[in-house]
Amino acid sequence: MNQPDKQPQPHLSVKQWAEADRPREKFIALGGEALSSAELLAILIGSGTTRESAVALMRRVLADCHGSLRRLGRMTIDQLKTYNGVGEAKAVTILAACELARRRADEPADRPPKMQSAADIYDVFRRLEDKPTEEFHVLLLSQSLRLIDKVCIARGGLTATTVDIRLVLREALLRNAPCMAVCHNHPSGTVRPSQADDALTQRIRAAAQTMDIRLIDHVIVGDNAYYSYQEQGKL
Repeated sequence: MNQPDKQPQPHLSVKQWAEADRPREKFIALGGEALSSAELLAILIGSGTTRESAVALMRRVLADCHGSLRRLGRMTIDQLKTYNGVGEAKAVTILAACELARRRADEPADRPPKMQSAADIYDVFRRLEDKPTEEFHVLLLSQSLRLIDKVCIARGGLTATTVDIRLVLREALLRNAPCMAVCHNHPSGTVRPSQADDALTQRIRAAAQTMDIRLIDHVIVGDNAYYSYQEQGKL
């Protein structure tokens, strides 16, 4: 868990702080988990301004994001450059770190994970929370529900007609996947399914049954939340 920031005098440079308060030294001595998000970001940008330390600067940026690293990752380079002390290079460094964090979260484990619950599926597709448009994905699974592959089927406004169910089944057949789950996001943040979502789910389920493929769930991703057709008894 991130630790709360200590409050060294903001006009002092990091080098003038007590050694225990210096982010790099703290990281070396105690490990990254001992540092706050502002301290970790301060290590990345390296310096602040003559009036504000790197940690104080990053604390201020995070405060404007309500402490959310997810919101920080949604900022643009130009938005970050409005902060005194953050130029283009530092803005790119911050956003590159956020992108690496997203990719690390997406990276599969050494052994394919099991999709035993809607929460497992949500963990795979949590990054869709940040997408400005809808995306529809399929998870291809083994009989024991271990992940074989995941494929994006469609992007943009989704309805029962814009998602080509033949493509969904084709991906499952190509990989010999006896089970699958589908997932899409709602950029509005709400996870309440629409009538189009309900119709699409039932069409996919019926089509999958004809190919002896089991649809285990349809998960809708919203703002830090999800909706599961399986959990709601609608599959």
